[in-house]
Amino acid sequence: MSLNDTPRANRLHIGLFGRRNSGKSSLINALTGQEIATVSDVPGTTTDPVYKAMELHGIGPVVFIDTAGFDDEGKLGKLRVQKTEKASAETDIALVLFHDADMMEELAWVKKFRMAKTPVVAVISQIDTLADKGQSLAQKVKDETGLSAIFVSSADGTGVDNVRDELIRQLPEDFEQQSITGGLCDAGDTVLLVMPQDIQAPKGRLILPQVQTLRELLDRKCHVLCCTTDELERTLALLKEPPQLIITDSQVFRTVFEKKPTASRLTSFSVLFAGYKGDIDYFTASAKKLAALPDDAHILIAEACTHRPLAEDIGRVKLPRLLKKKLGENIHIQIVAGRDFPKDLKGYDFVIHCGACMFNRKYVLSRVAECRRQGIPMSNYGVIIAEVLGILDQVELPAKQ
Repeated sequence: MSLNDTPRANRLHIGLFGRRNSGKSSLINALTGQEIATVSDVPGTTTDPVYKAMELHGIGPVVFIDTAGFDDEGKLGKLRVQKTEKASAETDIALVLFHDADMMEELAWVKKFRMAKTPVVAVISQIDTLADKGQSLAQKVKDETGLSAIFVSSADGTGVDNVRDELIRQLPEDFEQQSITGGLCDAGDTVLLVMPQDIQAPKGRLILPQVQTLRELLDRKCHVLCCTTDELERTLALLKEPPQLIITDSQVFRTVFEKKPTASRLTSFSVLFAGYKGDIDYFTASAKKLAALPDDAHILIAEACTHRPLAEDIGRVKLPRLLKKKLGENIHIQIVAGRDFPKDLKGYDFVIHCGACMFNRKYVLSRVAECRRQGIPMSNYGVIIAEVLGILDQVELPAKQ
């Protein structure tokens, strides 16, 4: 897979935050060497966050997030700031731009990022317009935050290379170490992928978790076989020895579990993504609390995709059906999609998330943190399906990352 083909969710997310006309869009253009963000003297030119996938020298595939000014005003301005706050939840490294001695809002955002354990790079922007080239402002930033600000003028390129170097230094330690298969297989292992091709995976394509898992297994020098559910027994019969690991779609967990060789370990794409994108320990511990929910429990199902509902859709049809069979018909299920995730979760007894292949890990973990903070158990599709089927204890879990 080339860098240009890297899914957005797997790229380092670099967010730029500052007041209106603080130079955020200009800095993105300077960092990338391209006119990818609209620059204007009119305050509020950038409204909704703008996401741009690029390759940044020294880092690789990244996504720049150009956000609206956090000092935006009025009814629409408030909505724009809310979207900026949502963008901050998926930011792996934050560039906070300072341009005025009145920096109360900037300081509040630095504090917010630090609470979320998001690395912050302080930038004194547009230094060509500052009387003392920003020296006094930089000292104030240092005194208030402990950060050594980088002086930047996008007009002549001053400091742009320094920002790029600092981004490299601030790379999260585990960013390149994240693994989908989480230590479940080694080079030379035979891995069988069971991939039913149904209405959610139309003819001619595979769903993203299957593609990403397959690619990682090839990189690990595993011997990979693929089959559909109806060809499982015939595929196993072709092998002299059972595969070390079988990875299946969670929807056919029971079928594959009953037909797999005893020597083969079993997991699912969704379970793997529970570790790759979220907190596998919290998800499995939460799943054990499912049976203790009240008869009229309120369950929130969160999907990353905003697709048109399909017949036999996993999140909207199959999973609710399984839950009602397990917990009773009186449970209440609400479904949200995309970034429509409620801040206040007190009306729910449980949250179930999809595999989140369309979200980056930082964003999923922000949702996990919110559930933890409000004391709401949270799990994901694959883990819950295995628990409902009574096989979770016999499913292989990826190592926590």
